[in-house]
Amino acid sequence: MTSNEKKLKELGAVLDKNNSLRISQAIRALRNETPFPGALALLISHYDRSTSITVRQLISEFMNDMKDKSLCGEVVAEIKKDHKKDTLQMIASSCWQSGLDYSDYCLDFADLFLVSDYMTALECFTVIESSVHELSGEDKRVITDRIRKGAVSIVDERSALTAELIAVLK
Repeated sequence: MTSNEKKLKELGAVLDKNNSLRISQAIRALRNETPFPGALALLISHYDRSTSITVRQLISEFMNDMKDKSLCGEVVAEIKKDHKKDTLQMIASSCWQSGLDYSDYCLDFADLFLVSDYMTALECFTVIESSVHELSGEDKRVITDRIRKGAVSIVDERSALTAELIAVLK
C-alpha cells in the first residue's frame, strides 16, 4: 500500500465515522500538508451525503481556502460528477472564493451553468467572470458559442443571467 493509499484509507475511515471533532482534526491536518490525490473527492463525497451542518461547513471552508493550483483539475472533475445541487453549488462557489485561476476550465463551468439551477449557475457565472481576463479571444468565442447553443432551452430565471454572461465574455 502506497503512502497516498494509506492516507486516503485513513481519511475515509475518519469520514465514515462521522465524528465532527475527528473530521475537523483531519481537515486541519490536510491544511498543513502537501495535498494528496483523492482527498478532495472523499471530502466532497462526504459533503454530498452528510446531514451535519458543522461537517458540511468545515468541508466548505476547506474548499474555499484552498491555495494550491495543482488541485484545480480535481475540483473540476467533481463538478462533472452526479452530486446534489447544493454540493455542486458549494464546489463552484469555492472556485471563485479560493482565488485560484480556473480560466483553463471555463468551458466546464459553462457546461454546468447550462444544466444547473439558478444558484449554481450564478456561482458558475462568477467563476467565469473572475477568469475572463485570462481568456484568449478564441476561448471567449468558444465559450460564448457553447452558451448560446445551450441557452435555447433555458426559459427560467437563468435567461437574464445567460444574457449577462454572454455580455461579460465579449
